[in-house]
Amino acid sequence: MRAALQEAADVNIVAIGSSSTKGEGAKDEASSYPGRLCAAFAARFARPIIHVLNRGVDGEEAGNEEARFDKDVFPHNPPLVIWQVGTNGAWKEKDYVLADVRDAILRGLDRLAATQTDVVLMNLQYAPALLDEDRPKPRTQEMQDIIAQIASDRRIGLFRRFEIMRYWHVNDGVRFDQMISNFDGFWLHQNDWSYNCVAQALCEGIISGVTSE
Repeated sequence: MRAALQEAADVNIVAIGSSSTKGEGAKDEASSYPGRLCAAFAARFARPIIHVLNRGVDGEEAGNEEARFDKDVFPHNPPLVIWQVGTNGAWKEKDYVLADVRDAILRGLDRLAATQTDVVLMNLQYAPALLDEDRPKPRTQEMQDIIAQIASDRRIGLFRRFEIMRYWHVNDGVRFDQMISNFDGFWLHQNDWSYNCVAQALCEGIISGVTSE
């Protein structure tokens, strides 16, 4: 990504994931986190133009997403892939075995490593559907631990969305109805405000990562 920012050619970042990448709960795709991230980059860089390609699909988990790499990731030659993963594995208890999710993440990272793209894993959102009161459900915590361990072992970026959103709620007093959309009755998906906040934090983290020595 650092090298790409030094070139004149446009840059394609691929954001792959499930419904919280697609932007469920936002008013439109431009208000999803990839849409807001694209706008945040545009405010920071006149050149190169940075495109954030939204490749989120409702209901998917790591195995489904890894299977889409040939269509949705590799053709765009991205210097950076942001992989939002784990939410459906934790939430849809009857649909996913967490060990299978872990194995799919590892397979996907092996394939991405072969292309020498940078990778950021994004963990779960801090939302009532994934919590018991304000604490993570056991399955939520297990998924969080899997993602953190993989990021540590592979020495890749981890965007700690869960911890950031928890800080808003617990430390800053942001109510769930201010940062989570309940349009479908699940209290799972983010809203315009929190997607934008996530995008701004992610933008700052990426810029810091590629400009630090």
